[in-house]
Amino acid sequence: MSEKGLTRELMCLRAVEELREGMYVNLGIGIPTQVANFIPDGMEVFLHAENGVLNYGGILSEEESDHEYVNAGGQPISLKTGACLFHTADAFAMMRGRRLDMSIIGAFQVSEKGDVANWKTKGDPLGTVGGAMDLAFGAKKVMVLMEHTEKDGTPRIVRQCSLPVTGRGAVNAIITNLAYIELVPEGLLLKEVVQGVSSEEIQALTEPRLIIAPELKEMSL
Repeated sequence: MSEKGLTRELMCLRAVEELREGMYVNLGIGIPTQVANFIPDGMEVFLHAENGVLNYGGILSEEESDHEYVNAGGQPISLKTGACLFHTADAFAMMRGRRLDMSIIGAFQVSEKGDVANWKTKGDPLGTVGGAMDLAFGAKKVMVLMEHTEKDGTPRIVRQCSLPVTGRGAVNAIITNLAYIELVPEGLLLKEVVQGVSSEEIQALTEPRLIIAPELKEMSL
């Protein structure tokens, strides 16, 4: 099944299709940070980082980078014309004031009700909260970008999160290496599948029942 799934780069490319001109967007630590590298040059999207950056560009190589300019994950970034650097308290104020149009976050688990767990794994004594809880509630839309299952095949989309919950009912959409799923009042709506993977295969790797969209289609990139 993993051979049929999208690479992380292709997952990020699919995520870009959900962006719109003029959006203010936060990219969470992990897979989502790579989304910055796939936003078309002609699209004006203002990327926000909770360490105090607004309007940054793609992730740079070691040779290109200035390590004073990094995203929240410590990765070196480029700055676009008009970029702003400011106090992290102001960056968090933007999140808590719901000034963000979208946050794209990674996750360990997402429940059928849109609960998300992404700050502490099983066996981790402390976890890493950072801005996770602020991002779960500080954006008008929250999209999760994650692998569909653990390496051993255990579902990440579950009936109820067994890991500490970051935010309840926070998630609006999920992009995995196998599918695009929206959270609707009735549950989990499967809208897109990747090439070569059936809805039945995806259901077998998903703990809760999926609602198959009448217009279910193959994901195009």
